[in-house]
Amino acid sequence: MFPDVRRCLPKLFLLVTALALPLAACGQDLGKSNFARTTVPAAAGTGQVADGPITDAAVAADVLRVIQPCQFLTKDALGALGLGTVDDDPSPSSIAFDTCSNKVKDPGGKEMRLELEIGSTTLLPRADKTTGRAGGLPLRVNKTGDTGCTAAAMTALNPDLALAVSVTYAGDPCRPGQALVEAVVQKVHNSPEKYSTPPGTVLTADPCAMADTAAVASAVPSAKAAPTGLHSCWWKSTAAGPEVTVGFLPGLPPLAGDGYSKVDLGNGVTGFQKPGTASSARCKVQWQHRPWQGDDVELAQVDYKGYDDKGDPCGKAVAVAKNVVTKLPRA
Repeated sequence: MFPDVRRCLPKLFLLVTALALPLAACGQDLGKSNFARTTVPAAAGTGQVADGPITDAAVAADVLRVIQPCQFLTKDALGALGLGTVDDDPSPSSIAFDTCSNKVKDPGGKEMRLELEIGSTTLLPRADKTTGRAGGLPLRVNKTGDTGCTAAAMTALNPDLALAVSVTYAGDPCRPGQALVEAVVQKVHNSPEKYSTPPGTVLTADPCAMADTAAVASAVPSAKAAPTGLHSCWWKSTAAGPEVTVGFLPGLPPLAGDGYSKVDLGNGVTGFQKPGTASSARCKVQWQHRPWQGDDVELAQVDYKGYDDKGDPCGKAVAVAKNVVTKLPRA
């Protein structure tokens, strides 16, 4: 959400592919693929799935928040699907708790890039791309251009949330994507590995419940909350109005510099605010909540974006951040 400039973030290839290429129906031409067709199962079921509530307790948001994503992309996990050779260990995202990626070479030597996001809300296939079910969940599959595909097992509808696999592959990218997402759903229902959840961790926090309505309303009047993932929430009133996002992510401890300056958030918490450019009414505030893994910490952050009203964007972002500080889990 707010990338750390101290890191190299090679995670953008799937996003760029999805944004740059037009949407098209997902084909199933195995003639373009080099892996053996017998090792990659087709979709479970066909036809439209009713647009009703999903009540599967195994994929409830509070359960998915603590599931480790990289377990689904290990050499053993991908090897079991028969997609090809897996040379490397999976790469966890440096800016998200719920995203991981890896690469496979098919028997013909072509590279296949896979990324899994647990609790995806962005760039999901539309409801009319529903092709059946995966482990009882509505399965949507959408091909983008010649080499991109997203396969998503929906865990919630209206607003949409999914176990989403994005594939880039110069073969038939939908087949491996669909095979992987079905394996993910199966594992989620069968004792998936979970993060440690020490007291006070933000991993278990519902971001939409981490700010009071009154506090957000001071920055975004008449705002309505909507999840933008398992660890972020967005408040917005109108299409042209201001917006606020509250999110949690791993990262290096924030520092003053590169446009960031210290700000007192109360309760002994020091935040770091960064205004946008002179022509934008935007401000980000982030702070360290608790240790995470290695050199990383759990970060909390607030992002305010204004449009018509320039006002005082950092003042509004800090006001919301001060409220979030009081709502976060405590050890």
